[in-house]
Amino acid sequence: MQRTLSRHDAQSRGPHLVAGRATVLLHATLTIALMAAVTAAVSMGTVTVPAGDVWQVILRHIMGDTAGLDPLQNQIVWDLRLPRVLVAAVVGASLSVIGVGLQALVRNPLADPYMLGITPGASLGAVLVLAIGSAALDGLGVTGGAFAAAVLTMAAVFLIAQRSGHLTDTRLILAGVAVGYLAVAATSFVQLQTNANQLAGIMFWLMGSLAGAAWSDLRIPTVALALGVLWLFAQGRALNALMIGDDAAAGLGIDVHRFRRHLLVVTSLMTATVVVVAGGLGFVGLMIPHIARLVVGAEHRRVLPTSMLVGATFLVLVDLASRTVARPNELPAGIFTAGIGVPVLLWLLQRTRRGEGS
Repeated sequence: MQRTLSRHDAQSRGPHLVAGRATVLLHATLTIALMAAVTAAVSMGTVTVPAGDVWQVILRHIMGDTAGLDPLQNQIVWDLRLPRVLVAAVVGASLSVIGVGLQALVRNPLADPYMLGITPGASLGAVLVLAIGSAALDGLGVTGGAFAAAVLTMAAVFLIAQRSGHLTDTRLILAGVAVGYLAVAATSFVQLQTNANQLAGIMFWLMGSLAGAAWSDLRIPTVALALGVLWLFAQGRALNALMIGDDAAAGLGIDVHRFRRHLLVVTSLMTATVVVVAGGLGFVGLMIPHIARLVVGAEHRRVLPTSMLVGATFLVLVDLASRTVARPNELPAGIFTAGIGVPVLLWLLQRTRRGEGS
């Protein structure tokens, strides 16, 4: 068992770009890149605000002294753009971390919230509210509908995937795909019952968008991200062992089936909090963990913070593109995540094939 773990440790320190102390420098660089991306995203738009003015508005609000600020700049920076950009950063970080957890859960590099049916389930809940109306559902809003449906989907996948009280990676994938396709079919049926105006809003939401994000949308996803990352980081040793195999993890004293259940619940609840504010964004949780492992190796205590920083920066820039490429019109962010994600994944697949052939 110790030899197996030693081989895994060697692999996690294997062909990646940075290790050890260089990881600290990498994270510092990624943090600076994230701050630069946030500054650019708040500064750019239909009305451009100089970067110096952006930080003046932010710092004055932090210090509680907003007297004398230009009213237009204050509204653009503090009320409109900054909350949206911060929500984008939190959503990008969350989706990336969720991808890391789910890929360890099922030991499958293609795992993401879509594969386990959580995102399609949340989308169905939101679409039902958008199509039927909040009043018909006892005042349940889009956020509540998406969250409730995501939790119900998670419960369905959990129950279907169990066998003799145990969860296995194969059964989780099959259950998630089945439940996800059922949710997609139900969503399509609901869309057919809506009028043209409703359908346009539903399609925009399903493709993923951060339009209209406000300060009130930031609180719950941020708390979920903080708690989820802390828990996953504390379970780094168990995540590493789970990637080796159930026998290796059990040999380390890890209750594999209990840990799988907890991991499924944590990642599912994190997904629910993200989908309710950003819609059906794809490829982020699938692509970013691959890039992080390429750079820092397979050790989850390095992968998690790297994925979080890269994912946050990526979605901030994607959201910036979605509202500036075709301005004054806005495009769904999901178009950009798919347009970037597919080529990157194909490149990673080609790189993997070359590595296997060598």
